[in-house]
Amino acid sequence: MPDIRLPKSLPEPGLWCQGCGHGIVSRLIMEVLEELGVAEKAIIVEDVACGAMGMYTIDSFWGSHGRTIPAAIGIKSINPDAIVFAKPGDGAAYSIGVAELVHAALRGNNITVIVINNTIYGMTGGQMAPTTLPGAWSATSPQGKDADKYGVLDVFKLIGELNCAYLARGELYDIPAINKTKEMIRKAFQNQIDGKGFSMVEILSPCPTNFHMTPQEAKEYIHTEATKYFPLGVRCDKE
Repeated sequence: MPDIRLPKSLPEPGLWCQGCGHGIVSRLIMEVLEELGVAEKAIIVEDVACGAMGMYTIDSFWGSHGRTIPAAIGIKSINPDAIVFAKPGDGAAYSIGVAELVHAALRGNNITVIVINNTIYGMTGGQMAPTTLPGAWSATSPQGKDADKYGVLDVFKLIGELNCAYLARGELYDIPAINKTKEMIRKAFQNQIDGKGFSMVEILSPCPTNFHMTPQEAKEYIHTEATKYFPLGVRCDKE
């Protein structure tokens, strides 16, 4: 089996669970930054959750839970030539940090946001999130999520008509899907380089540990079930 070559900006594979999508997303981000020639001036703002377990050589900052986006905006404001991006999960971005996300999109801040949506709170023990699917088990919905009571939040419906330069959703199901997601990430960073404003990519990702599934089962679950509530593709692209 040939050695897996990691991007220079990602010297270690990370500490994520088997089958988790965070490692793939981290690799795609670092590959794109290197291919665009901006890795040396990139700054990642991470949340205090599973996504923060990556090992990068680029500059990084850990924001408070749910506050990666305002931290990224602040860093960008005093480092306008830097390529600044936030990488929260769906719980951080769409629950505790949803106000900051909405207003960043409304203002059109020139940053990039990469949200990993695994439809559950991962690091804290598998609690129900705004994105948890109807009927899905979680630590706080042991009988299955009551969608009539709690709903399912598709944040694109909140910010899709705001001042977004680019808004897209991808997945990690197979190689073609991963390649398509990588091009979405590339577009989001290129927009920041070109000064076009707020760009965000949401990536549907499995969480086998908290789904209590095998990696293959979790991947199939996201591909077949989550996409019913979170449609894939480009929501807006203001060229």
